[in-house]
Amino acid sequence: MIIYLGDRMRRALKFVRFLHNALGRAARLEEQEDTVMYAVILTGGKQYKVAVGEEVFIEKLEGEAGQTITFDNVLAVADDAGIKAGKDCKATVSAEIVKQGRSGKIVVFKYKPKKGYRRKAGHRQPYTRVRITAINA
Repeated sequence: MIIYLGDRMRRALKFVRFLHNALGRAARLEEQEDTVMYAVILTGGKQYKVAVGEEVFIEKLEGEAGQTITFDNVLAVADDAGIKAGKDCKATVSAEIVKQGRSGKIVVFKYKPKKGYRRKAGHRQPYTRVRITAINA
């Protein structure tokens, strides 16, 4: 029998990230009502939609907290003038590393009743939390 205990944790983390991003976007929109600019970047084999001031959890990158990094692989940039994507999009995104860490633990627990057999295996995915400081389009 296999019991997977990490599903609730993953859902809770997703919901917390969603709320955090939604509140951050709402605060930014109140501050900057006229300009809404975002970019789609590719890092760690995943695509992320980012805006200035937003904090994003991405796959682990080399560097220390406080260090500035640049994402050159920008797939699209959108602003008031419209959307630029593909070869038309020659942009970079600057970000500051906020924290290096690990996500919530995913645990797999196997046991056989009345036999004394118990095995627990766990995994924590490393991540980097970055704050987007500028979109250079």
